[in-house]
Amino acid sequence: MTTTAPIAEDSPCQACGACCSYSSNWPRFTIEDDAELDLIPEKFVNERQSGMRCDGDRCSALTGKVGEFVACGIYEIRPDVCRTCMPGDPECAMARRRHGLPILAAPDW
Repeated sequence: MTTTAPIAEDSPCQACGACCSYSSNWPRFTIEDDAELDLIPEKFVNERQSGMRCDGDRCSALTGKVGEFVACGIYEIRPDVCRTCMPGDPECAMARRRHGLPILAAPDW
C-alpha cells in the first residue's frame, strides 16, 4: 500500500532530495546545448561529460540530508532532467519509494 502525503505550500523538494539521490545515471544531460552545459562547474560533471558527477547514487551538487533538508548547489543552472522532475510525478514517487519516504499527492498540473 502506498502512503500519500500532501504537498507543502513551500517546495517539498527541499525536504526531500530523493530524485537527486536515486541513481548515478539519473542526473544525465539530455537536451541542453553546449552553452548551457558550459555553465555547470566542471567539478560537478562526470568523466564522460554525459551527466552530473555522483558520489554513489547521489548527485555531487546536492547538499544536506535526504528526507530532511537538501539544496542544489547549481539550482539556477541545473540540467533539464532536474527541471522536469516535479513533486508528485511518477519519477518523484519512484525516487521517494526507494528512500522510504511517503509518496506526495500530485497537484493538478
